Amino acid sequence: MNKPHKGNRNVKIPLMVSGILVSVVITLGGCATTGDVSPQTTASKTDPYEHFNRKMFNFNNRLDDYVAEPISNAYKWITPQFMQTGVFNFFNNLKNVNVVINDVLQAKYSQSAEDTVRLTINSTLGLGGLFDVAKDVGLEQNEEDFDQTMAVWGVPRGSYLVLPVLGPSSARGIPGVVFDTAANPSSYIGLPVNLLSMLNSRASAEGALKFIDEAALDPYVFTRESFLQWRENLATDGKSELSLDIEGLEDEAVDVPKNTTAVGKPDFTLRLDAQGKAIEHSFSNIAQCFNNTASSFEQADKKLDALKKARNIGK
Repeated sequence: MNKPHKGNRNVKIPLMVSGILVSVVITLGGCATTGDVSPQTTASKTDPYEHFNRKMFNFNNRLDDYVAEPISNAYKWITPQFMQTGVFNFFNNLKNVNVVINDVLQAKYSQSAEDTVRLTINSTLGLGGLFDVAKDVGLEQNEEDFDQTMAVWGVPRGSYLVLPVLGPSSARGIPGVVFDTAANPSSYIGLPVNLLSMLNSRASAEGALKFIDEAALDPYVFTRESFLQWRENLATDGKSELSLDIEGLEDEAVDVPKNTTAVGKPDFTLRLDAQGKAIEHSFSNIAQCFNNTASSFEQADKKLDALKKARNIGK
């Protein structure tokens, strides 16, 4: 009996990179189906290469089913959770170099200062980024890349494209990936370490993938629309989700506290004052992580022993 085709395996989770390393992007998509999906649809301006894209979509699905998923499941089974979290935090911290650069290119100077502080705190107090101390201090992770920067500059998105291995993208997104890859320090660490990052990201996405496998009748269309909406949301800083019907709100007065910005976000200067008080709490969280490490290693040792016993029995 043929293995059921899993709808949303065509996500932006690279397995192999030839020349460039792409930041991992998990996009919403598909449901469980059998066989290839090839409904008669009319190519739109957004997706004029739908015939080619569907083939790449199915190719990426199969590649994930037979390569990425088995390897990531083994990795997830044998690797303690604290190590998976540490790997994610480490590479996520390096990505903040890209975020700061694109903050400046988009003239988001206040946000660039915050993201610089975030990078500095996690690189020092967070032991090279293994611990996300900045989040406890109140600095949330921002998502900025060169694709968004070009959107701010007025560069049109262009046609939707599904790339082999890399997944959903666009005509504007391809040069964006090249720029971000060149600016990301992780690109120069070495292929084995980068593969670990990709494997860790794929393993972390397993729960979401199982959920969205049942979300759509046409996985390709669902993935495309979800990806495009997600990218539009990032490019407009969430403004695309706001209602266009605001006529009744134009004359309403909005009282904004003196210690907040126009959108109700605490002023950066005041947040820095609060961050000093929060660092002590961050250290306690780090200590707790170390306390959990011993038990995690014990679980990993048990799994390794089970593998050795199974191997001996097989012989």
